[in-house]
This record gives sequence, structure tokens and C-alpha cells, in this order.
Amino acid sequence: MNDDSEWPTDWLRAVLSPAVLRVLADGPTYGYAISARLEAAGFGKVKGGTLYPLLGRLEVADLVRTEWRAGEAGPGRKYYELTPGGKASLAEQAERWTRFVTVTELHLQPTTEEQHD
Repeated sequence: MNDDSEWPTDWLRAVLSPAVLRVLADGPTYGYAISARLEAAGFGKVKGGTLYPLLGRLEVADLVRTEWRAGEAGPGRKYYELTPGGKASLAEQAERWTRFVTVTELHLQPTTEEQHD
């Protein structure tokens, strides 16, 4: 793996839900813009076949709501917005993810014996 943006798929799937909710915490936006924000943040290119089913699951779980808006120069776009439950879920997932990262980092550190080998 030569590029940090080429994360293993299972890592990306694990963090994608809170990452998408975090993008939406900045305000309503549409799928392509969500994907672009994730890529700019360092997650790599998130394909529509991964993103849109996730957005659908978040909508079914009442964490996001959708609204169709007319396009300026083309077809309308489906905008996604956090619900109050989505905001609460983001806060909970972010706190739990931070704890998980801490546990993982501690676990992956070499032991004293390994440092001397």
C-alpha cells in the first residue's frame, strides 16, 4: 500500500457511518459532496455503491432525513440532513470510537521485551 488513502476496506466500513454523520453535522448536503468531503479528509474515494446504501440505512434508522431540491443547472439532488437522533448518535459514536482507538493503540504498542529484541 503506497498511499494512506488506500485504507483496508474493513477499516473504512467500520468508521464510515460516524464519518458520514460528521460531514452532515456541518449542514445538509448531497451524496457527491459527502463523498468529496470524505476524500478531502483522507478517507480516500468512497464509491456510490458504498455510500448510498449507508445513507439509506441511516435514513431508515431515523438518523438522517432527506429532501429533494431542484438543481441549478441540471436535475434535482437528494439532500441529507442530520435528525436530532443523528446528532445524538454522532456524539455517542465519536466518544466510543475515541475509546476504541485508545485501546487499539495501547494494544499495538510493543511490549518492553519486544523493544529490546
